Amino acid sequence: MFKTRRQDANPALTRALRGTLAGLWAERLARVFWPFTTLAFLLIAALGFGVQDVLPPLWAMWGALGAILALLVAFGWGAWRLNVPTRADAIARLDASMPGRPLSTLADEQAIGAGDEASRRVWLAHLARMQARLMAARAVPGDLRLAARDRFGLRYVALTAFVVALVFGAPSRVTEITEIAQIPSRAEAVALGPSWEAWVQPPAYTGRPSLYLNEVDRPTLQLPQGSRVTVRFYGQQGIMSVSESLSDRVEPDPNEMAQDFEIERSGRLSIRGPAGRDWEVTALIDQPPQVQLVGMAARERGGVMRQDFTAADDYGVTGGEVRVALDLGAVDRRFGLVPEPEPRDALTLPLPMPASGSRAAIEDAFLEDFSQHAWANLPVTIAFAVEDARGQVGETPATQMILPGRRFFDPMAAAVIELRRDLLWTRENAARADELLRAIAHRPQEAFRSPEARIRYMETHEVLLAALDQGGLDAETRDDLAQRMWDLAVLLEEGDLADARERLRRAQERLDEAVRNGADPAEVAELMEELREAMRDYMRQLAEQPRERGEAPPDGESMEITQDQIQELLDRIQELMEEGRMEEAAELLAQLNALLENLQVAEGQGGEGAPGDQAMEGLGETLRDQQELSDDTFNELQDEFRNDGRQEGEQDGEGQGGDGQRGDLAERQRGLADQLRDQQLQPLPGEGTPEGDAALEALERAQRAMEEAAEALEQGETGEALSRQADAMEAMREGMRAMNQARAQENREQQGDRAGQETGDGQSRDPLGRERNQGGEVGTEESLLQGEDVYRRARDLLEELRRRSAELERPEAELDYLRRLLDRF
Repeated sequence: MFKTRRQDANPALTRALRGTLAGLWAERLARVFWPFTTLAFLLIAALGFGVQDVLPPLWAMWGALGAILALLVAFGWGAWRLNVPTRADAIARLDASMPGRPLSTLADEQAIGAGDEASRRVWLAHLARMQARLMAARAVPGDLRLAARDRFGLRYVALTAFVVALVFGAPSRVTEITEIAQIPSRAEAVALGPSWEAWVQPPAYTGRPSLYLNEVDRPTLQLPQGSRVTVRFYGQQGIMSVSESLSDRVEPDPNEMAQDFEIERSGRLSIRGPAGRDWEVTALIDQPPQVQLVGMAARERGGVMRQDFTAADDYGVTGGEVRVALDLGAVDRRFGLVPEPEPRDALTLPLPMPASGSRAAIEDAFLEDFSQHAWANLPVTIAFAVEDARGQVGETPATQMILPGRRFFDPMAAAVIELRRDLLWTRENAARADELLRAIAHRPQEAFRSPEARIRYMETHEVLLAALDQGGLDAETRDDLAQRMWDLAVLLEEGDLADARERLRRAQERLDEAVRNGADPAEVAELMEELREAMRDYMRQLAEQPRERGEAPPDGESMEITQDQIQELLDRIQELMEEGRMEEAAELLAQLNALLENLQVAEGQGGEGAPGDQAMEGLGETLRDQQELSDDTFNELQDEFRNDGRQEGEQDGEGQGGDGQRGDLAERQRGLADQLRDQQLQPLPGEGTPEGDAALEALERAQRAMEEAAEALEQGETGEALSRQADAMEAMREGMRAMNQARAQENREQQGDRAGQETGDGQSRDPLGRERNQGGEVGTEESLLQGEDVYRRARDLLEELRRRSAELERPEAELDYLRRLLDRF
């Protein structure tokens, strides 16, 4: 090993060795004594915060003994595991931390070539380099990381508690642990004479602290109901006793040294014997919680029920529930409700509670969607109940009401929902539902607006027929039918809303039906909002169609109407409906329908068709042909159902005719598939763009679905063929929507390229979209604003000019024009 005299000759090395040795001590002490320091910090923090004052003396004594024992064990374990670091350990760690291990090198002797002068000089040069490195030696710090040993970070918790106790507690009370840990012997206790201890622990939910009665001097006490009183006697038995009129307990044994009871009422508490005490106790009665309904239940958007309520409790409400039961006596027992209903348990739903804050007084609303339940829109009784921490319950009287749920205004959708309700009422209505479903589908072209609705209708009817053939409905099949009928009713009610014009028409029809059926205000507001949204989309579509085709608006005499005027008309219709003036509202609604029907859109006027227009027209014709073929397939499926009840011979005779009809349908389907294949080879809008690729992929899916439908027809699977035809039509619609988007994008890009150009003719437009006159000046004398809102319109226009002038990405010519307009006005 390296010689001591060399170390003394190098002060830097000496300091480095001492620092490294100190680091080793710190590292090894921390690794073995961290449990001891953690327990010590926790104990100091607990004593500093006065935990010994909260615990009963006996518990505090045993806790102190356990803490002392834990400290001794932790200290002994650390001392046993401690590996005392030595100077050699410090030298080895310092040497390993330096490149070339210079301390080991200086302690070595030359083993080979010691007699060779050249080899000797090389060795001495190497030693000189190692000696130079020792001049820059630095102490190696100890590794104090304990995460691998204390994975839960207990040492940080203990340290934080210790610091908080130092700042906010009384650390000097640590010395009390020796007093707490003293265990008096029985002889000492007898010598000291009889004594007693008593304390009161209020219920946790009251938030009140424990009370040590030995230190209470006042003769009266106010304690919460349910507080637990604990009394302990020491010394000779029979000398001391307790007398109380606070609880319902049976009279205890006089010799019992430990007694516990709960305070139920006001009364007197007495400790009899030497140094006894008396208290007059007033029990603070925990009142039961209260809950009240606020107003009547309302139907929110989508049929969601809303019932406002208030709840209160002196210590806070812990929970609650809502119970809903069928009011059978108030049900109008007609049609499908004539049979006795199947037994159903009352609904029990949790009442919403605040996630944070006080629950002493609650104002909230119960929201639940009962639309799909069997009792939706039927008479029920509803009761709210709340509970407090003591287990006391407060309830509202059972309130009679019609259980709010979604209402359907489309006649077909309403009929399906009524049949669904009848099946949920009792499965005995299955035969009646079958008859009505057959009657509804007698003329499918008039009853259904879309093939998808017809297909779902037939699938639902097939499930019902299969169940009846097997002897009746079971609960699982009934629930599956209920879900199918709900989805069908929603589809019939909302329809295919992809097109703005169709969405507007559906919204008008639903609102008109609601006016005739007397909808409530919530439903009126919902339907009016739906109509407004559909109207905005439709007006936007009307405005964008000419621009997307690169055309000017239509010339000649035509009806002009602004969106503000339509909005005023809608506001007036809603106002009349809210006032109950349904006849006047219906008259205005009819005027609105006539007004919208007279709106003209310049379609196909001016200019040559865009590339791909011929292909789009061909796809539209194919889609219409597929629609007609789907209608014929549906009729064929209806004929198959009608033939189910005929005799075997008749079925065989008609089956040949049915096979021939299906063969014709399959041939037509093959022809449409080939036609669609040829149309995919024509130039299509948006080729090479993501929209065009998506359109082509959708058309390929449609073609495959058509071929599968043809195969199903050839195999006699009419229902499967109808499903594949619906898939084909949906894929075609998707492809045509994608092509329309691609064409609109192309037109917008072309229009943007022409935005800054001025041709000087009468059809060019300024950057605000207004026509220029023949002289090249901005604006015309046509369509000037009139009426009371001219100033508001002027302000809006000025704000729009400012907004556009701040968009620096616009062309410089347009920005210059906008600035000149702002300077002028």
